[in-house]
Amino acid sequence: MAICLFTDFGAGDLYVGQVEAVLDRLAPGVRVIHLLHEAPAYDIKAAAHLLAALATGLDGKHVFVGVVDPGVGTERGAVVVRVDRHWYVGPDNGLFSVVAARAAARSVWRITGTPAGASRSFHGRDVFAPIGAALARNDFPSTSLTPVDELGVRLGGDDLAAIIYVDHYGNAWTGLRANALPRDRKLVVTGRALPYVGVFGETPPGTAFWYANSSALVEVAVNQGSAAQALGLEIGMPVAWR
Repeated sequence: MAICLFTDFGAGDLYVGQVEAVLDRLAPGVRVIHLLHEAPAYDIKAAAHLLAALATGLDGKHVFVGVVDPGVGTERGAVVVRVDRHWYVGPDNGLFSVVAARAAARSVWRITGTPAGASRSFHGRDVFAPIGAALARNDFPSTSLTPVDELGVRLGGDDLAAIIYVDHYGNAWTGLRANALPRDRKLVVTGRALPYVGVFGETPPGTAFWYANSSALVEVAVNQGSAAQALGLEIGMPVAWR
């Protein structure tokens, strides 16, 4: 079992190392996978759909410590969710609700115990990481958890017709699952109707298109260029079909 970190901390910032140090202390020898630290900052809906796509592609059993948490320190809840074979630990703000809604089976626990001295502004390090470490050790922290029927915030399992992530190439991921979509339809974004192309090299350099990316999501791209720059794309922008 590995621990997967999914945050909006920024890969180059100091918060990632602090969380990993706690995991190393409490779950020594357990592998830590830095799944993403550039999740859409503060954007819970986009991050929830991105996490659902990334988690679906992982085999085995993993503990996901997820921190996209603009409400940290407030009355927002905190949860542990068992979804099929994986565990998820983090805020109850909708971040895990997409993956939970699409699951065959799920169980939910409210995190009720907070360690003494925990920072109000860094639950990722002081609350979520210790619980994630315990789960990775197969040591269920029952004294800190209370079973509940459902998540407090539920976004549903429907696809999201919007840009949810822009990578460093300028490719723009959407929250639309691509596998069942007809390839003869055009994707409309910022007023441009883009055709389907199977892969980058099948279209001339500079051409904008949509395709099914490696995480099975609809992605907007430009061959050897930046779709974000060429089309003026940002996270949250809507997309539609023609």
